Amino acid sequence: MKKILNKFISQSGFCSRRQAEVFIKEGKVFVNGKLAEPGIKVEESDEVRVGNKIIKNRKDKIYIILNKPIGYVCTNRRFKNEKNVFDLLPRKVLKNNKLFVVGRLDKESRGLILLTNDGDLTQKITHPKYKHEKKYLVKTDISKNPSAQEVENIIKNFKKGVFIGEGDGKVRAKEAKYVGNQVFDIILTQGKKRQIRRMFESLGYKTTDLFRYELGNFNIKNLPSGKWKEISLKNSLN
Repeated sequence: MKKILNKFISQSGFCSRRQAEVFIKEGKVFVNGKLAEPGIKVEESDEVRVGNKIIKNRKDKIYIILNKPIGYVCTNRRFKNEKNVFDLLPRKVLKNNKLFVVGRLDKESRGLILLTNDGDLTQKITHPKYKHEKKYLVKTDISKNPSAQEVENIIKNFKKGVFIGEGDGKVRAKEAKYVGNQVFDIILTQGKKRQIRRMFESLGYKTTDLFRYELGNFNIKNLPSGKWKEISLKNSLN
C-alpha cells in the first residue's frame, strides 16, 4: 500500500512528519535515486533516502514515558559534560532504536516526557491543531499569602493571553488555577519554548519549579523521578 512520503519517513522512526516535510523541501530526500517532490506516494519496495541514510519502515513501535529530573536536556544531540535524558535508559533499549523526545522540557523543568520511534504520534501530540493538553504544576515567587485579586489577575491574564516576545507574540493557557503554596495548575494546548516561564516573567513573577504531570492521555502517576517504563499505546491515547 502506498503512503505519502513524509508519513513513510516518520513511521520509520527517523524523524517527525513535520521534519520529514522540511527535509523534502530542502531537497535532501530521494526516491529510487530521484529527487523527491512534496506529497508524492511511495511503496515499501521503493528506496527512500534522506541524505546518505536509507529509510526502512519499521513495524515495531516503542513508547516509553519517563519522569525527567531537573538538570537533564531533552535532545538527540550530545554535548560534553551535559546530562541527557537518554542517559537514563539502558543501552539495550537504545540499541537499534532511534528514539526521539515528544514534549520536550527545558533543562530546569521536570516531569513527564515521552520517548518513541513513532513519528506519527509525535505529530499528533505536538502539533497545535490537535489541541492535546499538557498539564503542569508550577511554583512561583508570588507571596505565600497572595491576595485574591493578585491571583485573579494572573489567572485572567493567562486565559486572555500574555505577550512573551516578538517571535512568539501573545500566548494563552487553556486553564489556570491557584492551588495554594505558591503553586498554579496550568493547562496548555500549545507549546512555545519556555512558554510558562516566559508568561510568568511577563507578569513580573519568577518560576521556581515546573513539573509536567500529563501529556495528552499520558500520565506520570506514581513514576519516580529519573525512572521510566514502556507502555502500550492503545491504552494511553485516543
